[in-house]
Amino acid sequence: MPEGDTIYRTARTLAAAILGERVERAETRAPRVADVGVKRLEGQTVARIEPRGKHVLHWFAPSDLALHTHMGMTGSWHVYRHGERWRKPPVRAWVVLTFPEVVAVCFTPAVCELLGPDQVARHASLAGLGPDALSEVEPTPRSARGEPDLAEARRRLDARDAWTAGEALLDQRVLAGVGNVYKNEVLFIHGVDPWTRVAELAEPTRDALLATATQLLRSNVADGAVRRTTTGSPVEDRPGRREADRLHVYGKPRQPCPRCGTPIRVARQGSQARPTYWCPHCQGPGPDGGRGQKRGGAQTPARGPGRSRRVRG
Repeated sequence: MPEGDTIYRTARTLAAAILGERVERAETRAPRVADVGVKRLEGQTVARIEPRGKHVLHWFAPSDLALHTHMGMTGSWHVYRHGERWRKPPVRAWVVLTFPEVVAVCFTPAVCELLGPDQVARHASLAGLGPDALSEVEPTPRSARGEPDLAEARRRLDARDAWTAGEALLDQRVLAGVGNVYKNEVLFIHGVDPWTRVAELAEPTRDALLATATQLLRSNVADGAVRRTTTGSPVEDRPGRREADRLHVYGKPRQPCPRCGTPIRVARQGSQARPTYWCPHCQGPGPDGGRGQKRGGAQTPARGPGRSRRVRG
């Protein structure tokens, strides 16, 4: 599933291509767009493209309608020149917006709907989002970087004290934009067992998890950042840079931990059964450990070097 940094880049790409452009033709296969009347977008101008966590909102003027999309596991936005061959079959195109120079196509999103401003304000998924890790780092208009309200994110994290750390970090109502990659990487950086209950985490550790997740997301949308990394500079466009070099543990089952060499483990976690990767030596035993033990954060001693190593980048 695309995470906050990917959605930001998507919005930035779309803005560069269609911001201020007039819709010549609008077509849809999405029932919640068709029911409202997709033809209402024809003649409208793209006034703003707003990423919110893992959501994208296209705002149109003068109607003030918003096209809301959430990519889920399979969705994506593409921009093509007229006559350019699409990289996915047309049957998978849920929304097609034709502009004078380009065509913007949304393929198989999990959510696709056309909303008025009041509906956006009342929308359960949008209104319920926690502070956005990428707040005010918007593609349009460009603005001075603001900071997300980490005190509010901390309050929301504390309210989930019975949740595991891995599940709480993924909850978009805590800190919007954090996905499964960042969840795994942040917990590894701070030496936290993903199955540690939030209540068992020391308060400084809770703050550090939120701060590091924010730092990583923001560094990975900095000017020039083209690929996600949690191990160094986000500007990773040089030849020979492997995906494996850019992440600590995510997607590396049975590979040696970059700190201690112990094989990385993977197990499904939470109601969505998301894969969780961790080092049993540096972080803790995981789901097989004793539930009564205090694990994670400053309440247990470090079991591997670099437990609180500063994040680079």
